[in-house]
Amino acid sequence: MIRVMLVDDHELVRTGFRLILDNMPDVLVVGEAESGEGALKLIPELKPNLVLMDVNMPGMGGIEATRRIRHNHSDIQVIAITVHTDAPFPSKLHEAGALGYLTKGCPASEMLDAIKTVVSGKPFLSAEIAQKMSLARLSGMDSELPFESLSRREMQVMMLIVQGSKNQDISDTMCISPKTVSTYRCRLFEKLCIETDAELTLLAIRYGVAEYEA
Repeated sequence: MIRVMLVDDHELVRTGFRLILDNMPDVLVVGEAESGEGALKLIPELKPNLVLMDVNMPGMGGIEATRRIRHNHSDIQVIAITVHTDAPFPSKLHEAGALGYLTKGCPASEMLDAIKTVVSGKPFLSAEIAQKMSLARLSGMDSELPFESLSRREMQVMMLIVQGSKNQDISDTMCISPKTVSTYRCRLFEKLCIETDAELTLLAIRYGVAEYEA
């Protein structure tokens, strides 16, 4: 039996995934979390084999949560799930330890294939994302994705800034000094050739790293 944990900040999405997975043979949903922080607390108790991880969530976000899960529980596999098809940073998720990458619009059959493949220790990439990546490589666009140049810590700071966190909030969340936060902020602004938080947010929305909220 494959024990699956759902991690997504939208209850409706978790409910939809649970309805799909409950009808799948040899798959058991053992629990849910609405954040990466919540997932890390529940994993020792729930003991999942696999985590379906939303990429864009408040707090530490899906990439950092994936990294910590894989670091602390190497026997647990992670499939990253995004609402976007442009795959802005699959390499970051791969570096964090995710073995699968799906879109939220994928068919149920593809999700089942992904779960079985990843649990067996093999990578799985959504057909839709794979096509986008292939086209990007052919056109030479993949080298232009701006967030690929950021380090893991710079990515964390970037995600928190986009979520509206101030320097002190980021300092508390990441357990680093406000001065260090400012250093990371300056570095990522320089790498992305921007000057303001507003520009960063627009860039993040453009490349699917953040979701637009009306």
